[in-house]
Amino acid sequence: MLPKANRIPYAMTVHGDTRIDNYYWLRDDTRSQPEVLDYLHQENEYGRKVMSSQQALQDRILKEIIDRIPPREVSAPYVKNGYRYRYIYEPGCEYAIYQRQSALSEEWDVWETLLDANQRAAHSEFYTLGGLAITPDNTIMALAEDYLSRRQYGLRFRNLESGNWYPELLDNVAPEFVWANDSLTLYYVRKHKKTLLPYQVWRHTIGTPSSQDELVYEEKDDTFYVSLHKTTSQHYVVIHLASATTSEVLLLDAELADAEPFSFLPRRKDHEYSLDHYQHKFYLRSNRNGKNFGLYRTRVRNENAWEELIPPREHIMLEGFTLFTDWLVVEERQRGLTSLRQINRKTREVIGIAFDDPAYVTWLAYNPEPETSRLRYGYSSMTTPDTLFELDMDTGERRVLKQTEVPGFDSGCYQSEHLWITARDGVEVPVSLVYHQKYFRKGQNPLLVYGYGSYGSSIDADFSSSRLSLLDRGFVYAIVHVRGGGELGQQWYEDGKFLKKRNTFNDYLDACDALLKLGY
Repeated sequence: MLPKANRIPYAMTVHGDTRIDNYYWLRDDTRSQPEVLDYLHQENEYGRKVMSSQQALQDRILKEIIDRIPPREVSAPYVKNGYRYRYIYEPGCEYAIYQRQSALSEEWDVWETLLDANQRAAHSEFYTLGGLAITPDNTIMALAEDYLSRRQYGLRFRNLESGNWYPELLDNVAPEFVWANDSLTLYYVRKHKKTLLPYQVWRHTIGTPSSQDELVYEEKDDTFYVSLHKTTSQHYVVIHLASATTSEVLLLDAELADAEPFSFLPRRKDHEYSLDHYQHKFYLRSNRNGKNFGLYRTRVRNENAWEELIPPREHIMLEGFTLFTDWLVVEERQRGLTSLRQINRKTREVIGIAFDDPAYVTWLAYNPEPETSRLRYGYSSMTTPDTLFELDMDTGERRVLKQTEVPGFDSGCYQSEHLWITARDGVEVPVSLVYHQKYFRKGQNPLLVYGYGSYGSSIDADFSSSRLSLLDRGFVYAIVHVRGGGELGQQWYEDGKFLKKRNTFNDYLDACDALLKLGY
């Protein structure tokens, strides 16, 4: 029998307006109310009964998905501060093993194990490694671990020379932590005990009890989130404060163990900015002159002194940048697709990085060493598994460092397309789709259409190995990049929110109708 939830009226009054929620009783932040758990059990049991006739198919699809996961995976190593780092998944292991070796080593089979997450998780029902960070002198490792499945991490420390663990444990923290340059001081973000929002920055000295930690900054506005990172120059620890439409950056001198934070530019409504620092200059991504962000450079905090490097453009969103000694690389989005451009910092020569697929996504990968001409970037499409490239920006030579292995996959069997559909108000909406060429019959295939369109998030046309089980059964899979997302810039997001939210749903419905008419 279909479960039926009880209707218990609950009045909610906000701004003088009262509405009745008959199912408010199902909210249980403690996850322990018997009546709520009982109802969820009924729903789960009903779902199992309804799907029981398809159990054989479920088992077959699950096996297909598992068989596409290689038994062993090794990441592409990267070099940072004199060491080469990688992670490895061994056959039968659920978690990664993190390793390093000297960057000068030629013995590729000899690695020092920093952390075996399988051992850390061995005696727990749940385990997640939020991240790890090693001191500038390469001797101490900090790591954030969650054993509760509530994204409340504990920070622990290990001496990499002796292998011993330090006694202190920092509880209820976010996976945001940065070492100061003395290799003894760690800045970390603590979460609010009730809301779990990251709201405080604390300073810890290695080898001392957490009770002696110092509060560096507390965000009083609960619409702002707190995060930490270090600038490319390693001179500053950045406290980034961001709400949905406004941001502010505080800086700490990474050379001082007792540094006090100062605001680079005080927050003002609807101004968003982020920054990096390298070669004695600050580089800022800001929307002060346009919704799609521009790039600026300055030596001082005075906003009037900002030099404009890339102006805001109406149809191109500036999404990010990476600094090198001789090159500046920018990540942009235009007509629903991402792109990368390298800019020579001396000559201002601009070189675009070309891609082949009609629908794809590319991104700046981890590039920790700026004193190089080699750029690492990622690439994926609906027919190309995630691929890590290394490009020599001086010569243009490019090589594949790693491509995700998908056993049994042949990219030549699949076709991807990038279309534009006209919505009912005349706006062109992009659609990315993929299908198996052998099984495509115009107008006869089942069509699965995905759409999101919220928070300015972009749903990119990337690769999915589990999706192959649909394509191999004749499905056409389409992504409608509806308004409310960020695929076509900030205005695309704003045209699908608040009083314009209806556009999100109309875009999706109109695209579905158009795809059927086109024979998909």
